[in-house]
Amino acid sequence: MNKKLIILSGINLIEGGPLTIYKECLKYLEESFPEKYRIVALVHDRNLFSEYESKIEFIEFKDSKKSYLKRIYYEYFYFKKLSKKLKPYLWFSLHDMTPNVEAHKRVVYCHNGMIFYNVKKEDIINEFKMFMFSKFYKYIYKINIQKNDFVVVQQDWIRKRFKELFKIKNVIVAHPNVVIDDVNLEKNKQIEKNSFLYPAFPRIFKNFEIICEAVKILEEKNIMDFMVYLTIDGSENLYSKKLFEKYKNLKNLKFLGLLKRNELMKYYEILENIIFPSKLETWGLPISEAKAFGKNILLADLEYAHETLGNYENVMFFKSDEAKELAEKMEILINRKNIKFDGNIGKNIEKPFCRNWKELFDILLSDNS
Repeated sequence: MNKKLIILSGINLIEGGPLTIYKECLKYLEESFPEKYRIVALVHDRNLFSEYESKIEFIEFKDSKKSYLKRIYYEYFYFKKLSKKLKPYLWFSLHDMTPNVEAHKRVVYCHNGMIFYNVKKEDIINEFKMFMFSKFYKYIYKINIQKNDFVVVQQDWIRKRFKELFKIKNVIVAHPNVVIDDVNLEKNKQIEKNSFLYPAFPRIFKNFEIICEAVKILEEKNIMDFMVYLTIDGSENLYSKKLFEKYKNLKNLKFLGLLKRNELMKYYEILENIIFPSKLETWGLPISEAKAFGKNILLADLEYAHETLGNYENVMFFKSDEAKELAEKMEILINRKNIKFDGNIGKNIEKPFCRNWKELFDILLSDNS
């Protein structure tokens, strides 16, 4: 009996949240469909997926990151030939672009929200590549998008924008189902009092400035009994370099540099509060991580943040451009007086909506879809 073929394409995914999503997807398929389907994963480097057994076949494209032209060649030309040869039942592209392929079903997973971010003129110098992405990525999204049986996005607000922008109806909201199995909740773990963490890679929309300015405000008020940890050190890019040079003299700010996941988990264990001021996210994994650890969270009062957090009590929201308001919320937690959390209630999301990979693939592989 010939097995139906599922092809997952993610030749550009090598790090961060998108790679985590790809791995979680493969993990589900490996555990659930080895007998019924043949699964082929198109990847940049097979070594990034060393944890997977022989149930999944891998095809490497190690030159896919050499240039954007190379990526375009694969997506719009080479994959056409590959699809004709392999004859997939489902071609699932996990990185935004809708390839030119032949398949019984075609699906694209869109995770880059840069098209919704307005880059300020003064930020263009710091993040020129991001500026270009924000201006032109919507045209990359648009190519072939209406040829998909389904378009998958991570949040409801993105679905609404996609429907307006691309005139499509077949959009599924699928919340990432990332299992944080390295959470350590030791009851007697020593927690550093009045400590705050912001774990993020330095991009302009990550909004590190508001935290630095809040620390400055607190120091000017002679409030010194606290420490804020940032996972940058100025070496990552021009944006982080300028941040470091401007705020390196603040006594209550510590620049950690980028952390490996196991190192980051140790900071989650021992630090008391998480700050997440990002102005744009398609999900925001640190929010889920902070929730899993049961931390107090200071969170940007934006639509993505409320949807990601879901039901949670120990959260205070602040305007993402108001450093003074963030400083006030931090001071409340530092003084431990009159603490009143805002709390958050998860929103009801219209169907099609999936809370895990099983629910998503039930839709994608249904004979009725």
